Amino acid sequence: MNAPARLIVAITGASGFVYGHRLLQLLKPTGIEVHLVVSRAAQITMACETQLHLSDVTALAARVHKNEDIGACVASGSCRTLGMVIAPCSMKTLAEIAHGTGGTLVARAADVMLKERRRLVLLARETPLTLTHIRNMAAVTEMGAIVAPPVPAFYARPASLDEMVDHTLGRVLDLFDIDVGAVRRWTGPASGRSFDEAKDEQT
Repeated sequence: MNAPARLIVAITGASGFVYGHRLLQLLKPTGIEVHLVVSRAAQITMACETQLHLSDVTALAARVHKNEDIGACVASGSCRTLGMVIAPCSMKTLAEIAHGTGGTLVARAADVMLKERRRLVLLARETPLTLTHIRNMAAVTEMGAIVAPPVPAFYARPASLDEMVDHTLGRVLDLFDIDVGAVRRWTGPASGRSFDEAKDEQT
């Protein structure tokens, strides 16, 4: 008997709560069973950056787990999932994953993804980066995770912040072969023009 398609979504305390919230909205109509973890720091960020209440966010998930509940089902490799997205991923969370501390459910679930060779995508959010940040990104990449900083793609010519967010999250979901129609895909220079021709028009 096939298990339902499950995806773990974690939201941690970096700036960019919108990424986690919008990811949940995009996943809602797909039928994927979303397991959500929102850290306490993320809840502080939510209050600073949005008008949302925690209940608005948790209502978008099939199951919600407390970050302190290291006995939750997603803390075990026997819980079959497509993988995990941490959106956004704070540098603290990145460090916990890089060093395998497993002190929170987010860190433990991420560790499970790595040991089970499942997809783990981290929307690492910080700038500028210290050498420690860079080394931690290298460490998790060597372990098999994908570091996907939420960098906007301007070739898509976004007309709003919402479009920029959607494009980024659409590309993240591409990594799980989930297409929610949020990506404006590159098909070559506009109107058949070369980059050199487009550049000449600017001069």
